This record gives sequence, structure tokens and C-alpha cells, in this order.
Amino acid sequence: MDMILTIGIFTSLFFFVLLLNKKRKSLPDNILALWMLVIGIHLTNYYIYSNGYWEIYPHLIGITAPFPFFYGPLLYLYVACSLRDDRRLRPPDYLHFLPIAVCYLYMFRFYFFYTPEQKRMVDQGLVDDFGTFANIMVVGFIVSAITYAIISYRLLNRHERLLENNFSNTDRLNLNWLKGFIWGVVLLFVTVMVVLISRDAMGFPYPFNPDYLFYSIIVVGILCLGYFGIRHQNIFTDNVVLEEDGGPSRKSYKKSTLKDELAADKHQALTKLMEEQKPYLEPNLTLNTLAEKLDVSLHHLSQIINQFEGQNFNDFVNKYRVEEFIERAVRDSHFSFLALALDSGFNSKSTFNAVFRKHKGVTPSQYMASRLQKAS
Repeated sequence: MDMILTIGIFTSLFFFVLLLNKKRKSLPDNILALWMLVIGIHLTNYYIYSNGYWEIYPHLIGITAPFPFFYGPLLYLYVACSLRDDRRLRPPDYLHFLPIAVCYLYMFRFYFFYTPEQKRMVDQGLVDDFGTFANIMVVGFIVSAITYAIISYRLLNRHERLLENNFSNTDRLNLNWLKGFIWGVVLLFVTVMVVLISRDAMGFPYPFNPDYLFYSIIVVGILCLGYFGIRHQNIFTDNVVLEEDGGPSRKSYKKSTLKDELAADKHQALTKLMEEQKPYLEPNLTLNTLAEKLDVSLHHLSQIINQFEGQNFNDFVNKYRVEEFIERAVRDSHFSFLALALDSGFNSKSTFNAVFRKHKGVTPSQYMASRLQKAS
């Protein structure tokens, strides 16, 4: 157990320092850094408890008891602030931490008015002053974590649409990894709930300490959260972003100031630009960059692509990249697929394969083999 906790403590604090020193930090980076610090403190206090130091230093008893209430709000705010171009939290954001403040206010008398011996007795269950409150907190932890996980998961879908409407390359911008982390959070708290019910309510004797399982999941979560969080780039860093959700199925554009005749002319100009200048060969092409080349606003360009192409910006650009790859693969068959894909505007093998399969329904090798077979 000590090994698991030690790894978790040093890893979380290590990521905390890395995030504080990350270049071009964004608000989500600061939130993630705070989250890592909270986890580090929480694990440290449990390490102290598991090694019997609460007996020696009873004033440490319960000081991190409300900390699990941090996890749900920090997860939510990390995702929510990734959808906002904010420098700092808004006043309503602090309300998510109200349960933590309530817990500490309720336990105020325990922290400051109980004697060391009384604190030991409460910790050992010899005094039931906070028994009911502790049970309420456990239920609150589970409800809070699962509720915030569901809300955050829904926000991630909005974040995904935002990326698709603004960026042609989303590898270092997407938060798909966070979906897996959310499932891990749900798994953790569901596991806690099952263990508590089976052990405390049904009297099932576990042959091992369930805390090993809980904290092992937490340590794995720290590693994933820290690694991907440090790599992640905020979508608003050095980018002008169209923040509205968009899509051909959602916008009627009845109130748009873009007239039909001008829209048709700009669409022709867009097609000509894509075919002649090939801006899609730039891996980091954005909606804003393309709008500047066409001398139109972000809103109007998004409208033109949605109305005339029936696609979001990401699919529109990658359609050209796929066709560019096919053309190069036929002409320069002696080069590897990866080299041709990179020359066509893709920035990685995984992205290329996923995009190609999405547009053509088969893998690049299957498509080219079929094409060669038809040609022969």
C-alpha cells in the first residue's frame, strides 16, 4: 500500500509542478494543476493515516475528509473552461465548491474545539458525534462524482463539435482521452459504493483491504490525467475560434446577413482556392486562417461550408487531403503511405488512417489495392 501511495503522491506533485511551468498556460491548465495538488495532499494525508501517524498527530485527523468533493467540480470546470476563452473563473464557478465549505463549517468544532483524545475516539468510532454526517458525506461523494461525470461527458461532445467546426487537425486539441478518464471516475465511485454496501451493510468479509483497489485506480487515473493534460493544448491559445455550435442540421441561417448571391460567389471562390492554392496541405489549417484568405467572417465561412458542402470544417478540409493522397499515391507509388499522407496535409499516421476510413469506408491499403486491381 505504501508503494502505491508513494507513487501517487510524487506523481501528482510532479505533474503539479510541470503544469505550473507549462508554456502558454491556459485556465484549464491551472485547474488541472490545482486538481493535481488536491490529489497529492489527499493521498499524503491518507499515507500518514495508514502509517499510524494520526495517533501521534491527532490534529491531522479528518483534515482532508471533504476532499472528494473537489474531484467532480474540478473535472467539470476543466472541461467547461476548455469551451470558454476565459482568463479566470467566473463568480458562479465557485459555487461548485460550496459542499466543501459546508463540510468544513460543520466540522469546525471538531478541528478547533475537540481535544486530541476526543479526536482519537471519534476516529476509532468510540464516539459517534460525526457518524451520520460521515455517511451523508460518502453518499454525497458518490452522487457528486457521478453527476459531474455525466455533465462533463455531455460537455465533451460540445467540445468535439467546436473542434470540428474550427480545426482541420485536432490531435493535440481534443479531449477524447478525458472520456476514458470519466469512465474511470465512475468506475471508482461505483466500486466504492459496492464495497461499502457489501461490507458495511451486508457484512461481507473482504480477504484484502479494499483501499488497495481504490487507490490503485486513483494512481492510474493520475498518470493518465497528468500525461494527457500536459500534452493538451487549449483551443483558444493563439487561435480565433467560432464558439457557436454549428452544423447543416442545426442552422437554418434565416437571420444571416450573408446574401444568397454573395454566398454562392464565395463558395466558388472557396472551391477555386482549395483546388489551386491547396491550403489544406498546411496541417494546422484553421477556419480563421481560411476565412482570412477568402476575406469573409468566421460565421459566414462556416455557413458557406455547411450549406454548400453539407459538412463541418474538419470533414471539408480532410476530404481534400484524402483526394490529394490518392492522387499522390497513384503518381508516386514508390513512396510510403505515411510519407504521402504527411505531404497531403495529415499530421500523423493514426489521424490519416481514421480520416481515410471515415471518408472512403476502407483502409488506405485496401482502397489502393482495389483501385490497382480495377486498373489492371
